[in-house]
Amino acid sequence: MKEVFHNIFQFYYQGFSHMTLGKRLWAIILLKLIILFLILKLFFFPNFLKTNFSTDEQRSNHVFEQLTK
Repeated sequence: MKEVFHNIFQFYYQGFSHMTLGKRLWAIILLKLIILFLILKLFFFPNFLKTNFSTDEQRSNHVFEQLTK
């Protein structure tokens, strides 16, 4: 079983190490994902509990009420 994982790892490691254009493409993909998730987090998923409740107790009570409805 250990040898199977080692062979799989070696397959991908050798494939990625011999890429020339692929490394740039992966860098672009990772950069786009990071930017995309940062924008989504900032604009589409605001911190609802932090903005609407001032204490941890109020936040926990709200979450408890929402879960037990």
